[in-house]
Amino acid sequence: MITSATRRRLALALRLSAILILGADAAVMAFRPKALAAEFAATGFETAQAPQIAAILAVSILLYAIPRTALLGAICITGFLGGAICAHVRLGELASPAQWICVILGVMTWAGVRGSKSWQPWLDYSEPADRQ
Repeated sequence: MITSATRRRLALALRLSAILILGADAAVMAFRPKALAAEFAATGFETAQAPQIAAILAVSILLYAIPRTALLGAICITGFLGGAICAHVRLGELASPAQWICVILGVMTWAGVRGSKSWQPWLDYSEPADRQ
C-alpha cells in the first residue's frame, strides 16, 4: 500500500523530472536554436521562432514549479505538448516516438500535480467571512 508520504515523494520526483526535461528543451531552443534547425524545418517552423517558443515553455515551467500555480502550469504545459503532437500529426507522423515522449511528459506533469495535492488550493477556495 502506498502511504501519503510515498505518494508525495513520487509526485515530487515526477514534477522535478518533468521540469528538468522540459527545462532542458527550453534551454536548447533559447540558446542553441541552430542545433534544432533540421527539426524546425521539418515541422514547418522557422529557426527564428525558437526563442519565442522557448519563452512560452519557460513561463509554463515556471508556473508549474510554483506549488500555488502548478495547476495553471500543468494546463499550459499540456497545451504546449498538444501543439507539438499536432505538428507531428500534420506531417503524417502518427504514433511517432516524439509523440509518445509528449504523451509521457504530459502524464508525468499531471501525475506530479495530482500526487502533490497542488490542485487543492484551487478547488478548496472559499470566500473569507466578513469581519464585523
